[in-house]
Amino acid sequence: MDVTQLIEKEAPRGAARALVIRHPLVAFFVFALGASWLAWTPYVLSDNGLGLWHVRFPELLGTAQFSGILPGALLGPLGGGFLVTALADGRPGLRRWVGRLWRWRVPGRWYALALLGVPAFVVASGLPFSGGLVHAPSALVLAALVPGLVVQVFTTGLAEEPGWRDFALPRLQARFGPAGAVAVLGPLWALWHLPLFLTDWGGWPDVTWTQVAWFAGFAATFNVVIAWVFNRTGESLPVATLVHVGVNNTVSVLWTDMYPQIPADRLMVGLCVVSAVAATALLVVTRGRLGYRGPDRTLR
Repeated sequence: MDVTQLIEKEAPRGAARALVIRHPLVAFFVFALGASWLAWTPYVLSDNGLGLWHVRFPELLGTAQFSGILPGALLGPLGGGFLVTALADGRPGLRRWVGRLWRWRVPGRWYALALLGVPAFVVASGLPFSGGLVHAPSALVLAALVPGLVVQVFTTGLAEEPGWRDFALPRLQARFGPAGAVAVLGPLWALWHLPLFLTDWGGWPDVTWTQVAWFAGFAATFNVVIAWVFNRTGESLPVATLVHVGVNNTVSVLWTDMYPQIPADRLMVGLCVVSAVAATALLVVTRGRLGYRGPDRTLR
């Protein structure tokens, strides 16, 4: 008996399952946010966060995020995407869902955008705040870019993109159109991150409400860029994932080496402004279509 058959056999047959089948998007967002937030609660309460529970999570590669944040991230968007797809669409839906993960064959310019354009976008966002002081990255930092990207793909990328872009975006676009879809998905994507600002991930206890606001603005606008890439590449999840984690990797590996004098709050301001310009340009140039080719009639 495969996993799908097990879910179909064990899943509730009554009103709860029927509700998931009728409202898969609502079910996904409730599960993705609720499961992640519940799993993150110990980390938020620990000494890595609010300090109400005097335990520190073990560190790997110099950070406790692998032990404290990654399990909840995997459980939420990834777990929700799989579970709701299995319940609502069965094996055909799971084949489509997994199939987007293997759409590697796209024109090389999209990989150039993800691997070169996104780092350039991040670096450019810091120039207005640099005062002309931009340090060349060291050879050691440059050597860490590729391993860092691989780690990001198999952690952040695998945890988030099968949910936000693979599951939610096609359904949202089929229901609300591309402009409406990004207007819904962006704020929810930002909202999902909010508990993490109560931990060392978000700079706690020094984080300010303005940093949270700028982050939310960045998430909402950069979501437009990822949606455009996803649509234009024939729903290639690998390329969309590389665009997403390219930001994380560049900030984690390059930023402090190139801009050691720029504080964290300025980092998010620059990213939000540049992302907002890019999102606005894409919406105007594509007339709100963002490369969308029409609804997938197989989606419920």
